[in-house]
Amino acid sequence: MQIYHHINDFKPLENAVVTIGTFDGVHLGHQKIIHKLVEKAKMLNGESVILTFFPHPRMILNPADHQLKMINTMAEKANLLNDLGVDHLIITPFTRDFSNQTAEEYIREVLIKQIGMKAMVIGYDHRFGKDRSGNLSDLLHFGERYCYEVDEIPEQDIDDLAVSSTRIRNALAVGNVDAAHELMGHPYALTGKVIRGDQIGRTLGYPTANLFVEEGYKLIPSDGIYAVTVEIQESKNKNQEIQNPFDPIYSKLLTSNSKLYHGMAYIGHRPTINGMSQNIEVNIFDFTKDIYHQTLKMVFLHFIRHDVKFEGLEKLKEQLAIDKQSTLAFFETKN
Repeated sequence: MQIYHHINDFKPLENAVVTIGTFDGVHLGHQKIIHKLVEKAKMLNGESVILTFFPHPRMILNPADHQLKMINTMAEKANLLNDLGVDHLIITPFTRDFSNQTAEEYIREVLIKQIGMKAMVIGYDHRFGKDRSGNLSDLLHFGERYCYEVDEIPEQDIDDLAVSSTRIRNALAVGNVDAAHELMGHPYALTGKVIRGDQIGRTLGYPTANLFVEEGYKLIPSDGIYAVTVEIQESKNKNQEIQNPFDPIYSKLLTSNSKLYHGMAYIGHRPTINGMSQNIEVNIFDFTKDIYHQTLKMVFLHFIRHDVKFEGLEKLKEQLAIDKQSTLAFFETKN
């Protein structure tokens, strides 16, 4: 899959089959559209193109609303779309000027002139253009003028899945990673760099890797303990920096030369020691290597318990032993 960081970087194709959206979570409803997109491109001997936006339109149109958190970073989304067989991913900035285009301007200037669209695949409720006034009727009307086809995924096909990005966010907000997995068709994950902590876990016999998630817009699941798998990218240079989070190299960073481990993750404010900030930590089972500054991907498979305050570190240590046994028991059921 080719990735473009702005629509101006894209050279129009002769036979582009296009869909548009944020596709946050790349969930089962999105996958229905994308499978149709890829299928249509093959049928027309064309190439599939997804036009997505960053920042999310709501972040630009409602800048005072800081509540929106995203299920995917752009790198995670790129990985998922690549796995679905998409040929081209255009990540273009969403601006007020962009949002103020009329329906016809949007179709003519963006989809036809800049992409070379010959067919479009959309969900049943797709809206576009100024004040989201453009709809299926507009697409069909202008299709005759600009010579492109339109395929709409029927409402029933999407509604039968009973899935939405909002439902996924709500599930993760209460720690229900099992439900999120079911809605997305893949487990939820966090990716970040391992940073130094205060090593309290080590003194308790449960050393943890502290994860720093750089993207502030990324949704962090509810505080608690989770059964997770961990992928560690073993870099030759521990101080290696990722210069561009949209770069295709980064989007594939955790798909090669990585090792998979089981572990139990903790998200919370460490109330037993009166912690102030939220921590993301993972105790990786049967692992002793130094992985500071390396990139780690943590995949959430099962919720173990909520975060609680204990009377002291000894009580916390006793509970961690129980948590580890619960986590190991979960993995045993998956073997």
